[in-house]
Amino acid sequence: MGFSSFLGRVLFASLFILSAWQMFNEFDDTGGPVAKELIPKLTALRRNLSSKLGVRPVIASTIFLKGVGGILFVLGSTIGSYLLLFYLGLSTPILYDFYNYKPNNPEYSLLLSDFIQSTALCGALLFFIEMKYLINRKQIRKKTPKAKTV
Repeated sequence: MGFSSFLGRVLFASLFILSAWQMFNEFDDTGGPVAKELIPKLTALRRNLSSKLGVRPVIASTIFLKGVGGILFVLGSTIGSYLLLFYLGLSTPILYDFYNYKPNNPEYSLLLSDFIQSTALCGALLFFIEMKYLINRKQIRKKTPKAKTV
């Protein structure tokens, strides 16, 4: 179970780590190609929340959350899974805004599919967190010595 668990974490986290690496390599003064996709979505978010979000800090924090969260997840840390869960929780409704399109629009089905996929990734992270918690709890119970009767 040890190797298969590690391999599963590597494969799962590779989605985030490789994406963060690609974003880091493409990051420049304008924010890179991600900024072109993100600017209209952040504009809509700014309109709705009246916030002062910039594109570059959002992209930099995305790179951090995906990269560090993915590496920590591979190492088996629940902190990494919390970072990835935080990233998915914030980015999924912003990036995959299917609710702004009508169902007959071709973008609607693509965005809905990506939204559902990100939701499934959140479910997998929650499952990992719960399993780590249960395993640690069982190990604590095993270590507690029972009193011997004489």
